Amino acid sequence: MSYKKDQQQEFRELAGWVINQTKQAGAKDCKVSISKRRFVEINYRDRKPEVIKEATTQGLYLEVFIDNKFAGKSTPDFRKTTLSGFVTDLIDNARIMEEDPFRTLPDPKYYAGRSASDLQLADPSQPELTPEARHAMVKTVENACLEAGGSKVISVEAGEYDETFEEFVITSNGFEGSNRTTECWSGASMTAQDEGDRRPAGSHWVGCRYRGDMPSLEEVGKEAAKRTLDLMGGKKIATETLPVILENRGAARVLSGLLNPMSGGSIQQKRSFLADKKGQQFGSKLLTVQDDPFLVRGLGSRLYDGDGFPTKKRDLLLEGKVNEFLIDWYYSRKLGWEPTSGSITNLIISPGTRSVEEIIRDLGRCILITEYIGGNSNSTTGDFSVGIIGKLFDKGQLVQNVAEMNIADNHLKFWNKLVEVANDPWIYSQARLPSLVFEGVVVAGI
Repeated sequence: MSYKKDQQQEFRELAGWVINQTKQAGAKDCKVSISKRRFVEINYRDRKPEVIKEATTQGLYLEVFIDNKFAGKSTPDFRKTTLSGFVTDLIDNARIMEEDPFRTLPDPKYYAGRSASDLQLADPSQPELTPEARHAMVKTVENACLEAGGSKVISVEAGEYDETFEEFVITSNGFEGSNRTTECWSGASMTAQDEGDRRPAGSHWVGCRYRGDMPSLEEVGKEAAKRTLDLMGGKKIATETLPVILENRGAARVLSGLLNPMSGGSIQQKRSFLADKKGQQFGSKLLTVQDDPFLVRGLGSRLYDGDGFPTKKRDLLLEGKVNEFLIDWYYSRKLGWEPTSGSITNLIISPGTRSVEEIIRDLGRCILITEYIGGNSNSTTGDFSVGIIGKLFDKGQLVQNVAEMNIADNHLKFWNKLVEVANDPWIYSQARLPSLVFEGVVVAGI
């Protein structure tokens, strides 16, 4: 029998025992989540190991529902002698909580229809990754970054992180789910010497489910150096209204200001500027955002959500309109709405046909935004503001690096300014977004 089957069988038997104990102790319903994570983290600085961590953690999280009351608690101790007391203590805690009639397990009918697709979320070669191989990965990235950074390098920190995660979830009313995933990340951060006492810092990290899907480690290190050197000489410009491009890897930073107000919690608590906008045009027809849980080897892919609902492909935003809100079981009951899912898997915006370079040549004077500093987004009003770092172009030619600038707008106006989508989706993220082009954006000095 494989390790995977052995582990899942152990989890299943323990969870079943906890369910029985909890019901016998007086709970009407309960939910058990058991997980185990093993991770390794290695960081080098100045060609020497600075951080070496390796750990295996485990946890059992129990939720109990009794007399319209709810309580939940976790423990790393899987011994049945200890768990018996853990269960009774949790039920005692639940009995003294305030009543909340909306806090229940989902209706079991919502568990039906789960896909049986093989999403390939666990790399079978992960156990073969040796300590020597991990150190070699970090050294390769660090060396490439140092070499590409040349005389401008002040310091470089390179690292590697990998993990294996396994879970088993069961409820007293019929849900059962299991999942096993792996991740592997590599990258570097570099600080460079600029004019005077300026020391710009840049980084580049990539992550995948399977190590074989990672790009060349030499390229990872070189890109970290390049992104740092691209920050050299960054200066303010006068406040100006011009086209801006949100680089692919950072576009989710601004898009999140649209997604947070789509949650059931924001809507129920009157903190959503989108609550009454379903089906109404508020953005460009280019704004279609899909949630795709079935992306093979996707960092956000999964077959069920936190409520046990089967995941499904869905258009959250469709041609500039809210198409589906993020409604979990709890807030569906409070709102009196049908549940969808309160979580997001992989965010997709379909790529366009042109590269960022091609687009820049046709935009005239524009800014490519490559980094963000601070910022906030008001989910009640839609107002947002974010500090930016980037590159100013004119007719395709670099004019200067830009720093200490800010964009401030309202999401209900800003997304109407989306005029083109590039052909470069960022694949090392749950947000697989391409670069996004906006016209008429006010860029101001901080």
